[in-house]
Amino acid sequence: MHRRRRIAVTLSTAALLAATPLLTACGNDARPGAAAVVGEQRITVEQLESRVNAVRAAQRAAIKDDEGYERALSGSGQLARATLHTMVLDRVLDRAVTNAGVEVSRKDVQQLRKGLARQAGGEQGLRVAWLQQYNVPPSQLDASLRTEIGAQKLSERLGADMNTEAGQKAFWKALSEASDELDVRLNPRYGKWAVAENGRVGRVDGSTPWVRTVTQPSPAATVT
Repeated sequence: MHRRRRIAVTLSTAALLAATPLLTACGNDARPGAAAVVGEQRITVEQLESRVNAVRAAQRAAIKDDEGYERALSGSGQLARATLHTMVLDRVLDRAVTNAGVEVSRKDVQQLRKGLARQAGGEQGLRVAWLQQYNVPPSQLDASLRTEIGAQKLSERLGADMNTEAGQKAFWKALSEASDELDVRLNPRYGKWAVAENGRVGRVDGSTPWVRTVTQPSPAATVT
């Protein structure tokens, strides 16, 4: 189980940058007090900090020795930005899933959770694995699994084989279109939401020199 890869939501900023140059930025301004604006919803700085603190607390509880905890901290120096990336991408994926007419039931989540727990040697093993691999605290595990199932069902609805380049392209096209609909904007302190040449979407540092703004922020999304 520990080698299982999520098909969509684990695209890290580093992986996005390494894959292809980013050509366009979808937005770089958010409303005051917001870490990001996704459609009509705000992800506040307080919500982001709360999620990061939940990860830190879970890491502290899971790692008993101080030296191990310090190693975990040193390995997640970009946790706030990576967490915001996940929070935004989850909402983009949710829009793509809705657009495709896909539904994820509570039963779907429960079945996946039970299956993964068996592979991990129990619930505790599953919680630790998701925390270590994806920085998902136990309180967010069901939501993360729901996103996982949504990604899988979306790829099936699209007829996209994620083991092929064509399948990945179709999948990310759906997410890119959803991202455009939502007009994602980040607070500049966290970087920009960008589209790569291959259609993948994600957060990048605002200092990336080849990123250019292609849409002007609406009055409601401008920091004053």
